[in-house]
Amino acid sequence: MDTSWWPGVAAVVAVALVVLVAGGRLGLPRRAPPAQGTGTPPRPRAGELWRLADGRLCLVLSAGPVRGHRARVAWITGKYDDRRAGVIPLPPGTVGAQGRAGYLEADRPAEVSVWEFRDRAGVLDPAVWDEVKGLGGGR
Repeated sequence: MDTSWWPGVAAVVAVALVVLVAGGRLGLPRRAPPAQGTGTPPRPRAGELWRLADGRLCLVLSAGPVRGHRARVAWITGKYDDRRAGVIPLPPGTVGAQGRAGYLEADRPAEVSVWEFRDRAGVLDPAVWDEVKGLGGGR
């Protein structure tokens, strides 16, 4: 029985394993990750306040089919930093409990997957929305 072709097969198998294991590090295209979640993703709209899966509260600046499954948001915090010009005080009661102070970090918008949105917390005051709506292309 002629076994001279076995080293060739072993070499092909070794190259295939190297490509599979190191493929991501070599810049080869990878398959898209599976869709997150099941069912329909949340549908945040510009001007709405949402609580994310990690508990953070944010204002949706822009979202929609044009952006895919991503939304541009501004974070809401309870700490005021007077050294930052982009921190906007929110009206009392916006963040939750009456009298609790809240501030919009309008100078640091971020992109978030809509699959991270958990609970709709309300709508931003129209006067404040007019001040910040241009940050994310919101209407």
